[in-house]
Amino acid sequence: MKPAFFSKYEWWYHLAMMPVCFALGNYYVLGERYFLHLPTFLTGTALALVLYWFSVVILTIVIRKTAGSAAEGQIIRQMLRMLWKLAVATVLLMVFDIWIYSLVPGLEVDFSWATIWPMALVGLLCDAFICALLGLFYALQQWKNDQADDEKLARKTLEVEFDALKGQVNPHFLFNSLNTLSSLINADPMQAEDFVEDLARIYRYMLQGGRTELVPLQSELSFLEVYVRLLNVRHHDALVVHLPGRCPPDLTIPPLVLQILVDNAVQYNILSTSRPLTITIALTDDRAIRVTNNVQMRHRTLGATGTGLRGLSAQLRTFTSRTLDIQENEELFSVTIPLLPDGIAQVHAQ
Repeated sequence: MKPAFFSKYEWWYHLAMMPVCFALGNYYVLGERYFLHLPTFLTGTALALVLYWFSVVILTIVIRKTAGSAAEGQIIRQMLRMLWKLAVATVLLMVFDIWIYSLVPGLEVDFSWATIWPMALVGLLCDAFICALLGLFYALQQWKNDQADDEKLARKTLEVEFDALKGQVNPHFLFNSLNTLSSLINADPMQAEDFVEDLARIYRYMLQGGRTELVPLQSELSFLEVYVRLLNVRHHDALVVHLPGRCPPDLTIPPLVLQILVDNAVQYNILSTSRPLTITIALTDDRAIRVTNNVQMRHRTLGATGTGLRGLSAQLRTFTSRTLDIQENEELFSVTIPLLPDGIAQVHAQ
């Protein structure tokens, strides 16, 4: 049965290396007698077999204790630490092996530094090769991990864009808007005309927002004002949205983020004149904007683990290390979005 200590590939590697190591090592220590004298050949081979596996186990333990998932930028330091540990272990093992050979009657091996140092030098060269190979392996693994992280982040960003696109062409929103427009045409033609103009502004902004990564916060709020005006035509006093006034011109935000949060609040909460849904959007003192709504759950709420919020969080990580701050209790649900300086928008636009 194969030892569980080694993987299948290590097992086959050692089986392939054993004849080479036995022949070269015994030829160096015993000379031509190893090939010409059968008792010497059998004794040397048996001794080499035991010492080979003893040395391999020791060196494997040293490698596995030292090696690990090297952190970014720590690969060279880890390889140097492994090299000196392997060097110490190799020299001690060479001393031990030659000493064992010198104790066996009939082999006539001289236990001296002159016999030890050439084998120790070869062992050290092998150690350097192993460390270089492992260093290359860990560097490649780190690169693969970085690529996987980038792909995962890109995939989440695409999910956000897809969610935003679904919101842009949301059939429910379009259907409800057309129903509202149909009722307005006969009841209030002037308001119907204003409604069509606002609807055109909404979709024009959505199409433009899909082509840029960041927009000025004031533009997003102006768009949201028009969007809320459309929602109020349908929901009347059942929906109350408080928007901030003028904001600093140097602040930016990913497009349609506020619209997604308002849509979620409308979708997952009950709206009625007796129990209006109140959404408050306000700037904070630490260059962020907070969207808060009262909780009156219809079927379910968009908890902090919602796909939409995870996607927004992933999208923000492409611009800043600050994260979404999500607070939820039985009465209120709020999401605080960090705002970005205009300089970041210019960099990403280039």
